[in-house]
Amino acid sequence: MWRREGYCLGIESTADDFGVGIVSFNGKVLANVNDVYIPEKGGIHPREASRHHAMVAGRVLSEAFERAGIKPKEVDVIAFSQGPGLGPCLRVGATAARALASYLNKPLVGVNHCLAHIEIGRMIGGVKDPVTLYVSGGNTIVAAFEARRYRVFGETLDIAVGNCLDVFAREAGLKPKAGKPLGAVVEELALKGRKFIHLPYTVKGMDLSFSGLLTAAISLLREGRHSLEDICYSFQEIAFSMLTEVTERALAHTEKGEVLLTGGVAANRRLQEMLRNMCEEHGARFYVVPKEYATDNGAMIAWTGVLCYRYGLITPVEKSFVKLKWRLDEVEVPWI
Repeated sequence: MWRREGYCLGIESTADDFGVGIVSFNGKVLANVNDVYIPEKGGIHPREASRHHAMVAGRVLSEAFERAGIKPKEVDVIAFSQGPGLGPCLRVGATAARALASYLNKPLVGVNHCLAHIEIGRMIGGVKDPVTLYVSGGNTIVAAFEARRYRVFGETLDIAVGNCLDVFAREAGLKPKAGKPLGAVVEELALKGRKFIHLPYTVKGMDLSFSGLLTAAISLLREGRHSLEDICYSFQEIAFSMLTEVTERALAHTEKGEVLLTGGVAANRRLQEMLRNMCEEHGARFYVVPKEYATDNGAMIAWTGVLCYRYGLITPVEKSFVKLKWRLDEVEVPWI
């Protein structure tokens, strides 16, 4: 008997993105629609970002259904980013998901945001068992699968590398350009740098610390003795060398044959170059998740929702509260 293909709708709202993705049970992305909150100045303001999400939610959902060419009643599962993330932002997505699941009488799945970044990369790139470097504004994690969970081999002890780059860029008076976030503006300037300036390089065991690097770089800015291009170049080289070192040690320890790079900072070509060279030396395959799926998006939540649903990991509405500090290594992964 013919049975139509199943679909999962995923809602992402951990930080500045409100995204809705619709993915089929066989991994076809039908829609992936995002609307980004852009603050007038400074970093993300959680309350303002949550207001933005609440305002755009209806339109983004409608656009996702239109692009997917299906009706709400045809969706089989509703997934949402349950954590980690900013509380006010997470709650908007969770509320929308609960409302949809209740109205449509569909199962609800709470998804770990960090896990979703890895799983969409594995699916899109055909990657089987990688060491993953996940770098974004809120997270810096080196992880690999072992015994039913992704184990964290190294992580930041203070601020995430994406946040580090953004704070430095704002201190330097840089502004996002059309379609280019602050990190990309720093990358452009770094390409023009010629002089390497020594800055703090802080790797503690398998963990990293970026606060000393940030403080030193800002001090150089204020001194005015070096060009902005040289500071950007040196800043990037140090930060990305730290990331490459920890990833390389995790690769050597686990003896995996693949490295996966994901998260918003994954778009940086210098970081890609460092990791690619390292992988070539170890005979490992290197894969970068395309920007559309590397940054926060609804498709990654939808696909991970499919995986969870297949293994009976349904979230009862009464247990669908958000988890602001839900760690990657707390999540059972029965599908690998």
